[in-house]
Amino acid sequence: MTGTLLTSQPAPSTATEPAEAFRAAMSALAAPVTIVTCYDDRGMPRGLTASAVTSLSLTPPLFLVCIDRGSRTHDALIGSDAFAVHLLGPGDEYLVRRFMRPAEQRFDDVALAADAHPAPVLRDVTLTLRCVRHDILEGGDHTILVGRVTGVDGESAHGGGLIWHRRGFAHARRP
Repeated sequence: MTGTLLTSQPAPSTATEPAEAFRAAMSALAAPVTIVTCYDDRGMPRGLTASAVTSLSLTPPLFLVCIDRGSRTHDALIGSDAFAVHLLGPGDEYLVRRFMRPAEQRFDDVALAADAHPAPVLRDVTLTLRCVRHDILEGGDHTILVGRVTGVDGESAHGGGLIWHRRGFAHARRP
């Protein structure tokens, strides 16, 4: 037999089936829930929720955030020299819901830290990474924003732990 590939699985009937299967598989992978913020070119605070985030390097300290190109906040984050990543914990679900609102309403009644960091820092979040843009990479329908971590606010023992799993919130806490 030459030139024939045998397979036990039928070929997909549409181009969207692999994407939907991938989306369903990724819902089984628990992911951290974060809010990423910056100032846009007019000095207005902008932000979005992100779960496609991870550490990249310790030397130098690098962190990456994958941003959907269709997001109304995409261009502001990609164009900003600095951003903050807020590592959310149990009890911060209300912030996620707030940042799911239209972009212009996300910062309504949200307290910001009064400091000189070039990105807005949410005052009531326990753990925040302060970053400056290190690199921007292409990644399919997302842009990969790599930040060099310039500071960490809060204590890691008390922050983080809010995750997104099976299309809903879950908590990862060690006693």
